[in-house]
Amino acid sequence: MRVESRHNERLREVARLIASSRERRKSGRCVLEGVHLVDVYFTRIGAPDTLVVLDDALARPEIAGLVARTPSSRTIVVSRGLFSELATLPADVAVLAVVPTPKPPVAAPGHFCLLLEDVQDPGNVGTIIRTAAAAGVDQVLLSRHCAFAWAPKVLRSAQGAHFLTTLVEDVDLPAWIADFRASGGRTLATSSDARTSLYNASLTGRLALLIGNEGSGVSADVLARVDERVAIPMAAGSQSLNAAAAAAVVLFECVRQRRAATTQASK
Repeated sequence: MRVESRHNERLREVARLIASSRERRKSGRCVLEGVHLVDVYFTRIGAPDTLVVLDDALARPEIAGLVARTPSSRTIVVSRGLFSELATLPADVAVLAVVPTPKPPVAAPGHFCLLLEDVQDPGNVGTIIRTAAAAGVDQVLLSRHCAFAWAPKVLRSAQGAHFLTTLVEDVDLPAWIADFRASGGRTLATSSDARTSLYNASLTGRLALLIGNEGSGVSADVLARVDERVAIPMAAGSQSLNAAAAAAVVLFECVRQRRAATTQASK
């Protein structure tokens, strides 16, 4: 269906979802921007509720493929001007999709988990989710005051990783840590004043890693509940890393140790 007016109710819904975190949370829906994100959603979940397509991009094979996979009743074709009014990215991204925000069922803690406490920058949250998925993390659990995982900037930064791992929001971290430890898991947090180097810690087995707020780190209440604190070794004069960078260093040290342990066990 071609739409010419910005007052079309379905287009107005897209605009509201892009503009308002409150609207996204209230409606349980979000907007994916760009071919890659929409294609990953198709592959992992299925057709979106609404597909908005730039008219002068319909001949592009990747766009035509998405349109072919979407019921015609869910597809809206718009001009470049209308598309530019909606999207947060340049119109050449050519496609938007409205989708239900995935709500995974409550499940037992996984074998390899990542906890985020009050990480507030959307770019950091998205980058951490992308890194966690690449490292094979089973679950990413976000405290109540983290950036909303399904905000546009988080989605762009994660580049489809939302659909490659399990995300759980609004988690009571102290309670979750207590349950995880009671079930035999260990929780490890990064802390600049820890005496143990990351590279001397054991990162195999059932493990949950904890990354804290960009400015204040892990809160004292949560830090008191973990099994071990580790520091990332840094050159003199450097006191901390960006939260996303710290998460990447810790996660891939886990990957290194786990692969080494698997290789050793197979000999």
